[in-house]
Amino acid sequence: MPDLRRGSLVWLWLSVVVIALDQVTKWIAVDTLQMYQQVPIIDGLFSFTLAYNTGAAFSFLADASGWQRWLFAGIAVVVSVVLCVWLARLDRARRMEAIALALILGGALGNLYDRVIHGKVTDFILVHWQQSWFFPAFNIADSAITVGAALLLLDMFFGRKPE
Repeated sequence: MPDLRRGSLVWLWLSVVVIALDQVTKWIAVDTLQMYQQVPIIDGLFSFTLAYNTGAAFSFLADASGWQRWLFAGIAVVVSVVLCVWLARLDRARRMEAIALALILGGALGNLYDRVIHGKVTDFILVHWQQSWFFPAFNIADSAITVGAALLLLDMFFGRKPE
């Protein structure tokens, strides 16, 4: 059992915040938005819309017959376990790395919940240019995973070097 005073499991609170924010915003989106109807927030750039994704990133394998739900759920479980072990072994001085891992873990678990309980992931954030270019809809969990990955890269290239 890892020594909780030495590892970075203290950052799991951030994962819990990501999961809670993700689930609350998805609930609000499902309750208030119509499927694919755009609600402009910043005209021509940013809207809210309700969409569901049965696949992975960018709807990869969304048209498969249903087996992908359990494949992606299994991958999320394995990744989550790896991230927890990584956090448990990570020195507390490695704050940026710990924050990045906690964000990725929270995002993975937020989308895992959707996939297991609902069979699909709820997306509602739509970034676009006018009505001619659209980035695929995403959610808070996806954002946390992206920010976490970016922080990991920044830490890898600019973080404290090992002694």
